[in-house]
Amino acid sequence: MKKITDSRRLLGATAAMSLKELNTLYKGLMKQHHPDRFQEDAQRAEAEAMSTRIIEAYKFLESVHPETHKANAAEFEATVATNIATWHYQHQTLHITFGDGSVYEYYGVPANVYNKFVGTNGQPRFARRHIFGAFPARKVSGPKPKDQA
Repeated sequence: MKKITDSRRLLGATAAMSLKELNTLYKGLMKQHHPDRFQEDAQRAEAEAMSTRIIEAYKFLESVHPETHKANAAEFEATVATNIATWHYQHQTLHITFGDGSVYEYYGVPANVYNKFVGTNGQPRFARRHIFGAFPARKVSGPKPKDQA
């Protein structure tokens, strides 16, 4: 959740913003901090660093946005049907690797939910009921190509 909060703070975004509003905000900030606007090396280097941070924050917020999840719902449903291969948990972030090789991150997962997830014999069922859709998430990587699976 800290990453979401920090990204929103950097862009000046709110949780209620649509993707279109987020994109408009992003474009405005990029115009303001674009390195080509600065002549001096020190200012240009600072602008490059800031624009990199803005790009990363925007891409991250775009990936966890509900509109993105809605657009990719069919793909996600196909992925979760492949079962859970592995997972790991750190700092309230649960990384789940599915059977097709897709990796998703779930943010703000409390330790007690993670412990119940690990302690159950039916992790996929528990995840569908208590994790998927309940916590902000993003796709980190896609499935492995068929010839490498």
